[in-house]
Amino acid sequence: MTTDLWMLLASAALTWVLIMLVAFGQLFDNGLAWGLGNHEEIPPMGGWLARAKRASNNMNENLALFAIVVIVVHLAGKANETTALWSQIYVLARVGHALVYIAGLTVIRTVVFLVSILAVFMITSALF
Repeated sequence: MTTDLWMLLASAALTWVLIMLVAFGQLFDNGLAWGLGNHEEIPPMGGWLARAKRASNNMNENLALFAIVVIVVHLAGKANETTALWSQIYVLARVGHALVYIAGLTVIRTVVFLVSILAVFMITSALF
């Protein structure tokens, strides 16, 4: 398996970790009875939990784009050392994005987000 595909798997794992973080955060805030219920009404989240939810949503949105690009590059036989490097940069940037988003560090969050977007463009450039 190529490094690009391993990084795709790592991105999926990060997405799962963020989903679980939000789920357990909500469970902690709202109690076991709410967690086992139908969630007809979801209490508003605040602070770090709200930021974690937004980070999770952002990761979900970006995972689809990264997955498409990595899979197309792989199927086209264009995966190479450069795409491997940029795939690793993407994953590191996404981990950084999640951490700084949850911590509430807005300017740094934007910078690492832009690095992850640059990584996707650089991987895509292998097709041309």
